[in-house]
Amino acid sequence: MAKSMALNSAAGVGGMLKDGHKTFEGVAGAVVRNIEACKALASMVQTSLGPYGMNKLVVNHLEKIIVTSDCATIMKELEVQHPAAKMLVMASEMQETEYGDNTNFVISFGGELLKLAEDLIRNGLHTSEIVSGYQRAYEKALEILPKLVVYTVKDIRDRKEMAMAIKSVLATKQYGYEEFLSELVVEAASITYSPSSKKPKLNIDSVRIAKIKGGNITQSTVVKGMVVLRDSEGLVKHVKNAKVQVFGCGFEASSTEAKGTVLIKNADDLLTYNRSEESKLEEIVKGVVATGVNTVVVNGSISEMSQHYLDKYSIMVIKIASKFDLRRICQSLGATAVVRLGPATPEELGSCSLIEVKEIGGKKVIVFSQEFDEDTAISTILVRSSTENVLNDVERALDDGIHSIKALGEDPRLLPGAGAVELELSKQLKEFADDVLGLDQYAIRKFAEAFDVVPRTLAENSGCVPTSIMHKLHLSHSKSDSKNFGFAIDELEPFDVTTANIYDVYITKANALRLAVDAVLTILRIDQIVMSKPAGGPKPPKQSNDPDA
Repeated sequence: MAKSMALNSAAGVGGMLKDGHKTFEGVAGAVVRNIEACKALASMVQTSLGPYGMNKLVVNHLEKIIVTSDCATIMKELEVQHPAAKMLVMASEMQETEYGDNTNFVISFGGELLKLAEDLIRNGLHTSEIVSGYQRAYEKALEILPKLVVYTVKDIRDRKEMAMAIKSVLATKQYGYEEFLSELVVEAASITYSPSSKKPKLNIDSVRIAKIKGGNITQSTVVKGMVVLRDSEGLVKHVKNAKVQVFGCGFEASSTEAKGTVLIKNADDLLTYNRSEESKLEEIVKGVVATGVNTVVVNGSISEMSQHYLDKYSIMVIKIASKFDLRRICQSLGATAVVRLGPATPEELGSCSLIEVKEIGGKKVIVFSQEFDEDTAISTILVRSSTENVLNDVERALDDGIHSIKALGEDPRLLPGAGAVELELSKQLKEFADDVLGLDQYAIRKFAEAFDVVPRTLAENSGCVPTSIMHKLHLSHSKSDSKNFGFAIDELEPFDVTTANIYDVYITKANALRLAVDAVLTILRIDQIVMSKPAGGPKPPKQSNDPDA
């Protein structure tokens, strides 16, 4: 105890902490180090911004190859270790979870704010003054943002209007297919809406995505109901007007818990040994058939004897391994899973227009189609493409589109896209900075400059010289009634984005801005980093593949 109470003042903080601790403090030690890490992270993902964004090839710890331009996926697979950079990654992950889109904006804008904060620090401003200025600029940006709204979706059920609203979200990931994919997403979402609700809201889990290799993206379709990526058991492969019983257990005779011995005295005993089990199973199947059931869905193993009797009575058998998929099938069919072998009550049964096994791209799948006007809470987008990587990338794009439809259900307002909203915010915040007295004005001006990262990166990724195009864009916004001017990635010049229906979802952009600013202010407030010794023993030496090493 006496030893632990003694402090070697000459050793500083290191003398107070356990061996193996690392400490960094001060502007050069902590603040600038954090900013450098976040700048490196932002520069990595900025090249993936926009429709002409470049892909990243990431080989993860399991040696799986991921090729994508989706920022959230890149961040997830990179396994960032730096604590400050991790805050930006967590902000990006939160944006992905809540709204799907604008994850790259969170990292790029956050990185740009920190880069410009470093300039202010080098010019002599204290971090508390930068934080105060950034906070004021953010509050002003939230005041300006509602005034920049250019369109409000009037009817969530209007497919044409909704497809137009989410088109640019899909264009950033799958440029060229955005029209086709936006129609698929809107159709799938419309199927799941409650017919009685005046202002329907989308449940993300209600729209499923099934990926089948082969063909091309334009062969993708929407199924009203569920698609299971496996073949059915047994002989029956096609059932119309199906009456379905769902079992939350296996379809087999249960074995006893206690061990027992059977004494067989003669040949008759041997022949009749299994007969009682057979007759009992046949009785169960007959009971199920008597309720009008012609399809059973089983969440467990199916014995050969059970399969024989189910085939004998022409019952289609579908085996589902996942509890989550079983729950979704119950939602789709309006059924309740029973955990007993035997007939179900009429309330527990589900129905479906058509259940059939189809062969798509050499793979057998079971399709539950609700072809008539039955209510179903589930729809499935069947995605086709040539390779696994393209399939995964299309899935991410569709996922962003589905999240955007959910966001439009909460707030139907739209902002001008293609960097137009950022350019206008930059212009108005610079004007606001001119009216502010004191040191805050420098931070507010830098906050306004940070918005240029979006149009500048769009220009760079389209192959433009950013300096000349940024001059043109700022010039276009200096005129009256030009707040909707953004960057045309094909014409490489400023244009009115509303003429091409390029929009950003208001609530998504506002949330991304909030998360980026929150992460940046947290990082700027850090003046000391204390890292304890990692747990565990020494790491084994790396094996070299070089025989001469």
